Amino acid sequence: MRHSQLKAFHYVALYSGFSNAAKELFLTQPAVSEQVRKLEQDHDVLLFHRNRKRVNLTPEGEHLFLLTKKYFEIEQQIDEYISQARATVDGTLRIIADSAYHVTDILGSFRAQYPKIFVSLRTGNSEEVLEKLRSYNAEIGIVGSLPAGNDMETLDLGSTEIVAFAAKNFLPLKKARMKLTELAKMPLVFREPGSKTRQKLESEARERGVTLSPAIEAEGREAVREVVASGAGIGFVSRAEYGNDERLALIDLEDIDIRMSETLIYCAQRSDVRVIRAFMDFANSRQ
Repeated sequence: MRHSQLKAFHYVALYSGFSNAAKELFLTQPAVSEQVRKLEQDHDVLLFHRNRKRVNLTPEGEHLFLLTKKYFEIEQQIDEYISQARATVDGTLRIIADSAYHVTDILGSFRAQYPKIFVSLRTGNSEEVLEKLRSYNAEIGIVGSLPAGNDMETLDLGSTEIVAFAAKNFLPLKKARMKLTELAKMPLVFREPGSKTRQKLESEARERGVTLSPAIEAEGREAVREVVASGAGIGFVSRAEYGNDERLALIDLEDIDIRMSETLIYCAQRSDVRVIRAFMDFANSRQ
């Protein structure tokens, strides 16, 4: 197995095609195709399903792609180690958060200190955050509870209680507090099953013998907010994430106190990646 074959495979997988990979590697498309063909032939394995317009990874290709992500990241770390005399830290930092609220307050200051680091921020539920980190498709994650296992390093960002919210005038008496038994009789708007807010709320209700069933299920916090703002039902969020939306009214949960912790996490085996190290050092300095 040659380094050039692995690199050709990695770039084809990364850029979803032989033509795109060839451009990135400054090679011809036939040269890249030959490297991948030799890799498959030498090891009697099919790595891509090929069609006219694009290629798709086979299950064997998916597994190898995860390994090559790790392989070439180590190669980059070696290069960075050898050239540590370089004064600035650059690169791309991909952050995936269950709520952008918990990281936006430090991004401006972080970018001021590290202006050559490009930051990509997207949202997803806790299960998506862990999947992206473990597949090397993100460097930093923010989740609503500590993940299982010891493959993650963590930094506690604090916690706030879960509250309900509805469109203004949705409740006839403009109630500011409700019990679980009252909520069970209302149309509820829940996030997808992977949401930790939903899991905590349903678990607490079950312990109290109350069934909370969603009338509407929406994917993502913003989707829930818009559905609730339309007057379709009652949603749930941590108080820190409630924000200031004039369309909505806050409802405290009267007979329970469920708190959502927020934790900054990253893969322990990637602790030497410079952009991760820079961000974690910065985040720790602000605690």
